[in-house]
Amino acid sequence: MTQKIHRSDHEWQQQLTPEAYSVARKAGTEPPFSGRYWDHHDTGNYHCVCCQLELFHSDSKFDSGTGWPSFSHPVATENIIHREDRSLFRVRTEALCARCDAHLGHIFPDGPQPRGLRYCINSASLDFTPK
Repeated sequence: MTQKIHRSDHEWQQQLTPEAYSVARKAGTEPPFSGRYWDHHDTGNYHCVCCQLELFHSDSKFDSGTGWPSFSHPVATENIIHREDRSLFRVRTEALCARCDAHLGHIFPDGPQPRGLRYCINSASLDFTPK
C-alpha cells in the first residue's frame, strides 16, 4: 500500500491551478471535450496532478466518444480507490487516487474487454509524462 499524503485545503489551493483544485479536491467535473487529454495520443504515463502517483499508461487509453480521457485499466489496481457516489440522483463508482484521495473521475462497466471497465477521468486530475 502506498503512503498517504495529507495536506490542508489551503496547501492544495496553493499547489494546484484553480481548475485542478476544483476537480481533484472538490470532486468537480470539467466539461466534455474541453480537457487537455481527452484527444491526447502521445505515449507515456498519466499521473495524479496532486501527488504524482502513476495511474495510467497510454497503452490503456481508448476513445470512448465521451469527451473525457478513458482508460481500460490502471497501471496498478492498488493505485485507484473505488467509492460509491450517489450524487446527481444516481449511483456511480467514483475513482480516487489511493495516495492523496484526489477525485479522478468515475468508473463505468462499458469499457473494452477483457476487463469491461471504462475509467472516465478528468484531464484536470492528471499530469502526463511522455515516454
